[in-house]
Amino acid sequence: MPPFLIEVLKTILFGVVEGITEWLPISSTGHMILLNEIVTLDVSEEFYSMFEVVIQLGAILAVVVLFWNRIWPFGKKNNAQPLAQSGIGAWVKKDIFSLWLHILVSCVPAAVIGILFDELFERLFYNYLTVTIMLILFGAAFIFVENQRQGKPAKITSLTQIGYNTALLIGIFQVIAAVFPGTSRSGATIVGALIIGVSRTIAAEYTFFLAIPVMFGASLLKLVKFGFSFTVEEGLILIIGMLVAFGVSLFVIQFLMDYIKKHNFKVFGWYRIGLGALVLVCGLLGWIG
Repeated sequence: MPPFLIEVLKTILFGVVEGITEWLPISSTGHMILLNEIVTLDVSEEFYSMFEVVIQLGAILAVVVLFWNRIWPFGKKNNAQPLAQSGIGAWVKKDIFSLWLHILVSCVPAAVIGILFDELFERLFYNYLTVTIMLILFGAAFIFVENQRQGKPAKITSLTQIGYNTALLIGIFQVIAAVFPGTSRSGATIVGALIIGVSRTIAAEYTFFLAIPVMFGASLLKLVKFGFSFTVEEGLILIIGMLVAFGVSLFVIQFLMDYIKKHNFKVFGWYRIGLGALVLVCGLLGWIG
C-alpha cells in the first residue's frame, strides 16, 4: 500500500475519533492522546499539534448545518421576535441575536486565558497525569451532580432563560477545560450548566452553540501560529480530517440530543472514570509520556 494512502487511512481514523469525542462529554484530548500513541501520523510535531485542533472546524460545521435555523440571526422568515416592525430591524431576529450576546459573554473567560497563557498551560499540563486526574474528576462530577438533581425540576428549560450571569458562570466552567486537558470542553460546560440548574437538553444545545466561536477561535490561533505553508500532502490530510469529523459529528450530535431526552449523563461519567484509569495504567507502564 502506498505510504500516503496509509496516512489517509490514519487521518480518517483521527477524524472519526474527533467527531465522536468532541460532542460527547468524554474528552477528545484524552482519546487523541491514546490514539496518537497507537496510530501515529507521519507528520512533524508542529503540524500534528495544529492538526488535532484545526480538524475541529469540521465538527463546528456540523453544528452550523444542524442548527442553522436556531443560530442565524437575520431574515424575515420565521422571525417571531423582530428587532423592529419595519426597516433593517425587521430582518434581525431579536431572540437569536440576544443568544449570541450571551454566548460571547461565555467565551470571554476562556478567550482571555487562551490568548495569554495557551503555551504555558500546554507545557505545564499537557501530560497523561493531568488528563487522568481530569477524566476521573469530571466523571465523578457527572455522577454526583446527576444524583443530586434526581427528581428535581430544572430551573432553566429554554435558551431564552439563560441570563448574562448564567452565561458567565458557564464560561468560567469552560476555563477549566481550557487549562486542563482531559476535562472536555463540553463536559465542563455541561456540568457547570447542570449545577446552575439548566436542563440537560438546553445545557447540551448551549454547549454546541458555544463551541462555534470557541473552536473557530482556537483553530484560527493554531493556524496563525503554524503558518499557512502546507505541503500538498499536509493540506490533503487536514482537509480529509475535517471532512470526516464533519460527517461523524452530524450523527453524534443527533444521537446525543435523542439520548439525553430519555437518559442522564451518568454513563458518560462512568466511561470517563474507566478511560482515566486506562490512561493512568498506560502512563505508568511507559506506553504514553
